[in-house]
Amino acid sequence: MESLGDELWDVVICGTGLQQSLLALALSRSKKRILHLDPNDYYGENEAAFSLQEADGWAATHARLNTRESSSQQNIFKNASTWQHPEASDLGLSFPRAYSLALAPQIIHTRSNLVEQLVSSRAYKQVEFLAVGSFFVYNAEANDASSRLARIPSSREDVFSTQSIPVRSKRSLMKFLKFVIDYDSEEQRPLWRGQEQKPLAEFLATEFKLDENLKKYILALTLTLDGRVTVVDGLAIIHRHLTSMGLFGPGFCALYPKWGGSSEIAQVACRAGAVGGGIYMLDTKAQVKDESSGGEISLDLSNGLSVRTTKLVTSQNEAAPDSQTITRLVAVVNSPLKLLFEVNVEGAPTPAVAVVAFPGNSSSDGPIYALVHSSDTGECPKGQSVIYLTTQTTPQAVRRLESALENLLATTTSVESPTTPVCLYKLQYEQSLSAREALRTAGDGISTLAFPSPSLNLAFDDGCLGAVQNAWKLVIGEDASDDEYMIFQDREGMADDDDDAYD
Repeated sequence: MESLGDELWDVVICGTGLQQSLLALALSRSKKRILHLDPNDYYGENEAAFSLQEADGWAATHARLNTRESSSQQNIFKNASTWQHPEASDLGLSFPRAYSLALAPQIIHTRSNLVEQLVSSRAYKQVEFLAVGSFFVYNAEANDASSRLARIPSSREDVFSTQSIPVRSKRSLMKFLKFVIDYDSEEQRPLWRGQEQKPLAEFLATEFKLDENLKKYILALTLTLDGRVTVVDGLAIIHRHLTSMGLFGPGFCALYPKWGGSSEIAQVACRAGAVGGGIYMLDTKAQVKDESSGGEISLDLSNGLSVRTTKLVTSQNEAAPDSQTITRLVAVVNSPLKLLFEVNVEGAPTPAVAVVAFPGNSSSDGPIYALVHSSDTGECPKGQSVIYLTTQTTPQAVRRLESALENLLATTTSVESPTTPVCLYKLQYEQSLSAREALRTAGDGISTLAFPSPSLNLAFDDGCLGAVQNAWKLVIGEDASDDEYMIFQDREGMADDDDDAYD
């Protein structure tokens, strides 16, 4: 341990969030001297996955807003709490480590750049990806609870086979789907250029004559939490959704990593960093010494050691003033919710994630999205499900999330399972954003970079990957070549199916 202080590290990375971990993966073949720390005793930082006991402890740490601090000093997480049913054990709640509740339950479209980088870096072999299945819209006006979930058609075959859309409306929907597949072509651009900042809902009505129900379907696919997606953003999102469909197999357009989503990718990336020679130390805080100078940054570690480096990479965990804030409710329920995970396309895998949209009721009440995870995700025992409900933070947000959860569970009853599922455990919290740009300083031969906090999007945002590549260039220096970034060969002596390659 003492020898760590004698080393001049090429980079010290603080935090094992997804961006820092992807940086470790990118540097894993560089032969650089890398020290990777985390003040927490777990991997994943803001994208971690917790057992119930860990979730209780995390919620206690982020229980309330600290009114003594200015808003610019607030942690991005606040107002966290947990709840457990008084008869949870009798109703099926298992031991705490049987659960893995994700702070970042983002789906990953198959055409995401993240997937491409995991493939080119060979890290994908250590991640078990699961299919994201159907997208639904909740219709509160339906006559009975069992018919209030409408599955959104996402392909030509889907549109023709569905019985819930009139023939005339099908024609309008097919016209839009055909357009959006090729929306940025020279032929299609004139239809939307000049209307980029117009609300997508208005564009759908005027240009494609879509009725209210069809507009709800299209807007739900954008996964936009404020309900005010623009034409330019909405078309790009829908295009990604449709062109991702069928890329890796029939019936799905997105993936979810087993065992806790982004947290699992972070751990795989860190294992690659360790195999490449990086040194890892959890539960270790780092403080920059005031006298850092002379081409070196000196850090005091909480374990009593002092280390030196020329490059320091951290993350921003303070909420920016007036930043977007979401409220999330994570619920463990004692039912497999099988109706949400049906295979609707021949040859498709059984999905492990379903998406349910609850359209907003007014301009002040944005939509609610529920990402429903089966036990196949490894996040709960068999016979149970985990539901991640998210909406924009408002004074009514918690009440609306609870109501959406109640309505969702009521729709999943059937002849086979006539009893309404019961919620066994809940984790609730608010999450905000830091400044959105990476903070970078340089001078006197030293450099620092702080990644922004994770996006609040429900689908993985490829925009965060640029900051990781810039950090990689910072560490590699003049030899950095974009053509070589995240492109590795299999390690010598390791077979393609070697599940322990990073252990």
